[in-house]
Amino acid sequence: MALLLCSLVAVMLMFSINRFVTNSLVDEVTAAGGRVAVQLERNRLDYPLAQRKSRNLQVVDSQGRVVASTPSLYGKPPMATFTPDGTNVTTSVVCGGVFPLGECDLVVAQWAHRGGVRWIVYSASPAVPPLVDARLATAVIGGMAVLAGVITYIGHRIVTVALRPVNAVRAELDEINASSLDRRVPVSPADDEIHELADSVNRTLARLEGAMERQRQFTADASHELRTPLAGLRAQLEEAQLHPGETDLSTLLAHSLSDLDRLQLIITDLLLLAKLECSPSRLRERIDLATLVRAEVSRRADPRKVRLVLASEVPIDAVHGQIGRAVTNLLDNAERHARESVVVEVRANDGAAEVIVDDDGEGVAEADRERIFERFARLDAARSRDRGGTGLGLAIARRIAQAHDGTLQVGTAPSGGARFVLRLPMAPPVDDGAERVRTSS
Repeated sequence: MALLLCSLVAVMLMFSINRFVTNSLVDEVTAAGGRVAVQLERNRLDYPLAQRKSRNLQVVDSQGRVVASTPSLYGKPPMATFTPDGTNVTTSVVCGGVFPLGECDLVVAQWAHRGGVRWIVYSASPAVPPLVDARLATAVIGGMAVLAGVITYIGHRIVTVALRPVNAVRAELDEINASSLDRRVPVSPADDEIHELADSVNRTLARLEGAMERQRQFTADASHELRTPLAGLRAQLEEAQLHPGETDLSTLLAHSLSDLDRLQLIITDLLLLAKLECSPSRLRERIDLATLVRAEVSRRADPRKVRLVLASEVPIDAVHGQIGRAVTNLLDNAERHARESVVVEVRANDGAAEVIVDDDGEGVAEADRERIFERFARLDAARSRDRGGTGLGLAIARRIAQAHDGTLQVGTAPSGGARFVLRLPMAPPVDDGAERVRTSS
């Protein structure tokens, strides 16, 4: 690229020099012919006509005859046939003719008035070659070649220094794999784009490390949760196999089905959680939140244990099944830890729809209020497996809230128990005219 640029500069420079020299030569040749034209109009000519050996002049009368010329053109016809029609001076390049073979001359034709008629004075000089002078062309080309080399070297040095941090980042990234996500790429001290790139890469690596750590923990927790009922089921079956006469078949089947039910619940919840995290559904519909909550409570084994405080007209745009699942999980959690009562409230608050689930249990310590939303999180014996649940209910409920641009937080209920607040964006109001059209159709 540097060589091409310097070549273009060299061509432009030589063109400019050629043009400058040509213009200077035209001025000089015109001046030489003008001097002879003035002498001719004064009825006298001073010899020699040309003051330089490379200059040639001819005086042509009104009949087209050469009446005076420089020595090299004695006895030769006019050097050109053009006349300065319309102007006093005309310039052209003439090749061959009275000039040596292969030579092109710059010819200037000027009018000279003598005896009431117009004569022509031709003045000529060899045209300037394209390269002007071999030594000058050599100097320009050599200088540009040196300049191209210097630019290439400096450019290479600049690029090498500039890309050194990039190469360091690339080399470090090549060394990072799934077992070394705690490593970070070097950050250059300069406050430039490369610094920002390295910083962004490190933030990405930190997120990947966190995601990988959560995935490993989730895998370990899931393996443990799945292994426990499998181990219990296997132990019961092996004991029945060793002591078939002492085994009560109905009891064995009941325990086995209980463990299988738990396995099925865990697997179902895992699949739902994976679906929510990978591809949240966009098939939303307009739902009245109070109606949904009332329907979910009516499906409980004993809905009379749940007290409802429902506001009317609290619409949301959501996936009906997912919001229903979130409410169900909150109700399951509340009934599992409540002493006597569960209160569910639906209200509109500051432009958002809220579902509040209160229980009168022991509540959740402030230090544990984020931890309980982790998968398979259990805080104490009161939240152990023998109280029911898979350890995924609250994690699924929060993920559903996040998929609907909402939140799920836990606090303290007025009774001292736990208060879970599911907050979702309210649906925009529907135009009455549009609603009537949709209903009539």
